Amino acid sequence: MSRQKRSIDLSIKPKKAIVCGVDINSADDTEVSLDELVMLLENLGIPTMARVIQKRNTPDPASFVGSGKAEEIKDFAQKSEATLLVVDDFLSPTQKSNLQKLTSMIVWDRAFVIMKIFESRAHTAEAKLQVELAQYRYEIPSLKGLGHQMSRTGGGIGTRGPGETEFERHRRKLERRMKSITSRLEAVKERRRDRRERRKKDGAFTAALVGYTNSGKSTLLKSLSKDSGILAANQLFSTLDTVVRKISFRDGGSFLLSDTVGFIRKLPPELVAAFRATLEEVSGADLLLLVIDSADKDPVGNMDIVLNTLKELKADDLPRIVVLNKIDKTGSEADFTAMELRARGEETVKVCALTGEGFEELLAAVKKHTMENNESRPEAEHAQ
Repeated sequence: MSRQKRSIDLSIKPKKAIVCGVDINSADDTEVSLDELVMLLENLGIPTMARVIQKRNTPDPASFVGSGKAEEIKDFAQKSEATLLVVDDFLSPTQKSNLQKLTSMIVWDRAFVIMKIFESRAHTAEAKLQVELAQYRYEIPSLKGLGHQMSRTGGGIGTRGPGETEFERHRRKLERRMKSITSRLEAVKERRRDRRERRKKDGAFTAALVGYTNSGKSTLLKSLSKDSGILAANQLFSTLDTVVRKISFRDGGSFLLSDTVGFIRKLPPELVAAFRATLEEVSGADLLLLVIDSADKDPVGNMDIVLNTLKELKADDLPRIVVLNKIDKTGSEADFTAMELRARGEETVKVCALTGEGFEELLAAVKKHTMENNESRPEAEHAQ
């Protein structure tokens, strides 16, 4: 049986891009978010020729930016030979279609770019299924905007009569495939849940690494576990699958530490939904190690993004230790960030995942949580 073709063609790689954002009421994170978008495109090998920001109260409902700004983008694109316009937000099918007509460019939105990276990073069968499901969820609302071809009626074998449009047939096909993938991922979810329950019964203490993408979570797991086989690349979303390793304390005892997909601003809801089975490893943990890149432009702001995502997963109230990583790059700046975090009531440890600096303090903090967890367990069991 031939491998089913992906419904979204991610093979097209325009060589030059213009990125575009809307600054609503002088939002502080507009520039930071555009910086991220440029970095996302760099991870796909696409250079950015220009950044365009339009100040508006709300994005234009018809074309995201106004027609005048779209004309400016078109003029610059022709001079710079840029063929791709990437919008730093989620576009409706109408906005995308209108913007393509106004600029005569290929138009992507932030969700499409992130999914494109996820697809290139997906290596296991489970990760590929999750990305495929997210792509279908992204594509279905766009089908109506595909023009006349999708509006043609047909009455061939397998259709529901002569009045059924190609759009309806295609949507039914995608929905069948989505149902099949969802069923397979539900089975994965059940297996993960069974594993977590067995660990609980065995008394295993579990911690989960969470944080912004490329904050050093995989490097931290690799160093703590001394497992050289763990992939720790300096790239966005290098980890899409859950990796679990046993970490031993120097004075006896151990805990299980898991690493999973990183977060980012404006993470497409389709991906969060599709990766729900994987991300439940986070909500099922006894402790979160929230890893922050201390060398980032806005480390505390990034932490807030992570906390918002954890809230969606109903994991924001779990015990946590903030791990301020990459202190080898920041020096005294890391001390000020740590002070700010501690002032917010966050238990904070400074480390360098590459050199192991701060590991002793980190492991001591984790062990303290394991002991507190063990002390509370008999009471919980007795209450039952």
